[in-house]
Amino acid sequence: MSSLTIDQSRATSWRSEFSACLRLSIPLILTNAIEMAMNLTSAAMIGRINPEALGASTLGLALYNTCLMFGIGLTAAISPLVARERGSGAVATTDAIRRLVHAGFWNNIIVVIPVWCLLWEAAPVLRLLGQESRLADEAASYLHVMQWSLLPALIYLVLRSLLAALERPRWAVVTGVGAVVLNFVLNWLLIDGHAGLPALGLLGSGLATFLSNLFMAGALSVAVAVDPRFRKLRLFQGLGRVPWRACATLWRLGAPIGIGIVLEVGMFTAATALVGHYDPVSLPAHAIALQVASFTFMVPLGIAQAATVRVAGAAKRAASARAGWVALMLGLGVALASAVVLVTVPEPIIGLFIDPSEPGAQAVTRAAALLLGIAGIFQLADAAQVVLGGMLRGLQDTRMPMLIAMFSYWGVGLPLAFVLVINNATTGVWIGLTAGLFTVALLLLGRWWVFSSGGRRPPIA
Repeated sequence: MSSLTIDQSRATSWRSEFSACLRLSIPLILTNAIEMAMNLTSAAMIGRINPEALGASTLGLALYNTCLMFGIGLTAAISPLVARERGSGAVATTDAIRRLVHAGFWNNIIVVIPVWCLLWEAAPVLRLLGQESRLADEAASYLHVMQWSLLPALIYLVLRSLLAALERPRWAVVTGVGAVVLNFVLNWLLIDGHAGLPALGLLGSGLATFLSNLFMAGALSVAVAVDPRFRKLRLFQGLGRVPWRACATLWRLGAPIGIGIVLEVGMFTAATALVGHYDPVSLPAHAIALQVASFTFMVPLGIAQAATVRVAGAAKRAASARAGWVALMLGLGVALASAVVLVTVPEPIIGLFIDPSEPGAQAVTRAAALLLGIAGIFQLADAAQVVLGGMLRGLQDTRMPMLIAMFSYWGVGLPLAFVLVINNATTGVWIGLTAGLFTVALLLLGRWWVFSSGGRRPPIA
């Protein structure tokens, strides 16, 4: 059996599918957690500067991540397409996979150029969103360094999507671990000015993130070029020629994914703006809760990525349905465990982000503990919606999930947050977020149920 061919014999029962899904999910979860650990490390070290720096970095990252997510959507389309090519067993499989990877690179270049222009003008954008001028200027200065991380981050994600679809994600884990260590060291060196380097504060953290992402992209590129298992793909051969048809295919499938992700992240970005406008004192607590919830989200996200590959690679409807249901049960199980932790022991987690001796630290701790309790509740909905999205992505069903996301986040979640923030401040915003997540999870579940119960397969994007 070729290393590029999906082994369907490993998933002929519920038990074997669970084992196959878990084997693929674990390294993907580790990779996601490693990447998120970079953000948590930076946030924790920025928080030691002062709460205002943490608030400014949160505003800056909210804009940066909103832009990053569309590019991530384009790269996410690579996994189901590569998995389908593997399952086809066609002679031209390696050429088709190489064209998809090249298309991922070129599409990301197209995306980042206008995004860089937008992020460079972050200060007026943030002021238009109602942020204080001083905080907006500090966030913009941070982004002027941080924004260059975008292209290497997306190059890394293209290669990581390829390795996930090939069910060989080990190199992504190795390079990710190296990047976390490098990011920690660079933050330590550049924020406070150790080893004779200048103390750059918040700008130093942005520079550390850029260099760490550059390392990830470079290291993973070298790994896939020299590893004998991937050498036959000749991934960098003919990279100068634009594969227009493959680019269009990725746009057709990936653009709805990217838009859906942007709609979700945009909801959280708007929530951050609401908190900054109506309750700026609670912005550090909001930042802590958001970082923690984002970290726990990496586990069901990894399971969702595995679900995409397993569902896309299954030859029969029954196998696809089984792969999806197994992934969903696994995602809900881990979400329940993380929810229990967030609700019962929030204080030690909050202590990782803020120095208890800082002025106002106790008020931030109390506010963050309340928000983590709410975040614990929406863990189940958040896990369900991301895994269900991955399952439908494996069917190449992306347009309707995008419309569901639009309605749920911007028709339910944000309007409710706008209503509740007036009297309930930050707590009201988080209740609105929770409502949006539950809505999208229920609607996606209904769509998957139609397919898994023998109904018409969702239309291909």
